[in-house]
Amino acid sequence: MSSAHLSTVDGPERLCVSGCAQHIPSQVLHLRQLPVDVSEQELLALALPFGRVTKLVTVRTKHQAFLEMASEEAAVTMVNFYASVPPTVRNQPVFIQYSTHRELKTDNMNNQRAQAALQAVSTAAVLPGNMSSGDGWGLVLAPSPVLRVIVENLFYPVTLEVLQQIFSKFGSVLKIITFTRNNQFQALLQFSDTAHAQHAKATLDGQNIYNGCCMLRVDFSKLTALNVKYNNDKSRDFTRADLPTGELEPAAFGVALPPYGAAAFPPTFHQHTGVPVAAVPGSLVSPPRVALQVASPVVQSVLLVSNLNPERVSPLCLFILFGVYGDVQRVKILFNKNENALVQMSDATQAQLAMSHLNGQRLHGNVIRVTLSKHPMVQLPRGGAGQEEQVLTQDFSGSALHRFKKPGSKNFNNIFPPSPTLHLSNISSSVSEEALKDLFSSRGYTVKAFKFFQKDRRMALMQVASVEEAIEALIELHDHQLDHNQHLRVSFSKSII
Repeated sequence: MSSAHLSTVDGPERLCVSGCAQHIPSQVLHLRQLPVDVSEQELLALALPFGRVTKLVTVRTKHQAFLEMASEEAAVTMVNFYASVPPTVRNQPVFIQYSTHRELKTDNMNNQRAQAALQAVSTAAVLPGNMSSGDGWGLVLAPSPVLRVIVENLFYPVTLEVLQQIFSKFGSVLKIITFTRNNQFQALLQFSDTAHAQHAKATLDGQNIYNGCCMLRVDFSKLTALNVKYNNDKSRDFTRADLPTGELEPAAFGVALPPYGAAAFPPTFHQHTGVPVAAVPGSLVSPPRVALQVASPVVQSVLLVSNLNPERVSPLCLFILFGVYGDVQRVKILFNKNENALVQMSDATQAQLAMSHLNGQRLHGNVIRVTLSKHPMVQLPRGGAGQEEQVLTQDFSGSALHRFKKPGSKNFNNIFPPSPTLHLSNISSSVSEEALKDLFSSRGYTVKAFKFFQKDRRMALMQVASVEEAIEALIELHDHQLDHNQHLRVSFSKSII
């Protein structure tokens, strides 16, 4: 990894003018509206969750910077993510876009701070955290999808539901554990993705939940995953609705759990569930009323999917893709706006999972957008509807292809964002490596690598050319019949072959 700065005085000026926003993907990314004294660590913090950074140029007089990622795919993933979750540095919005430059040709000698920052990341596998020293240098261990949250100046009670509301704005929150340590209310929150945790930390650290009180101190946890055994007021696994509500066992988490009741508050606090998020200056939610008699948050399980390719998309296609993250109940492609569709998941958690993983992904040549819909459910066509409208709306509630219908299914532990590597399972012993490669290549997919599992040849990993190829291969070949009684199962993998 190299760090870089332009070798001429007028180089940065030319780079800023010629390297302006473009929609054509590039490994080089252009960052605008940065704080004038932004540190290299803060810039790297935005990029490193998505892949390796090879070059970094800061143009402080223009409040701009350029990052070169190790691959175009990493750059695309980063741009897509921040298109749906706008990044901030020191509470200041930052704009990230593709540069017209295909690479940064720079001089390594003139930007020693960037060189040191990149070298530190390269050799020590570290990532920037809070700037603990005066010159902005302070490195901590690489981020985790698990955040540790401490609530200071606790004037109003903070419930598990309030934390879920606040943090889920930055991605899918999978698990939460609340407890008291050193007379402070604390929580551990696990996101589905490290990048989401990174952005939540950067945005929420130092913010007040209520106006003038309940300040959040957010840092990465040493843990990489949480083990939740019970769903109650102290802990919640949003991927396991089947868990019992019994008392938590402190030893299971290595933390001191509170002696009090709901959400770790003494009996003097009157407990209620859920505080609605509202726009109050200086706070994340509205201060509770005298007795906290407020409504629970709205549960939304219907997603609006837009910018679809109407020539290629179908209800079955969306059912299979969104079915990776939950059990899809109904799909409706809008009759008069067939680049848009509604997808109804089984519950709000599954909807959040699908939205966080699929928003910004490329499908059939289009970058799709996934947001929560205002509709509480997808309506089936009425009896008088035309045949085309009936074809565009499908009910999948009884489908045998639901991945999560069995309580405690192992599929809950294998939910990953789209990647070029696919996990293949339910492979018959009579099916060879060549047969599987031929199956994918005959459909137009480029097989880059393949590997059977050493201990179980019913499973394999296959790497294709891109994330988009992997998405389309999963849609086309999941449930493909391999022989007379076995059907191929396809999902995304976090592994690299």
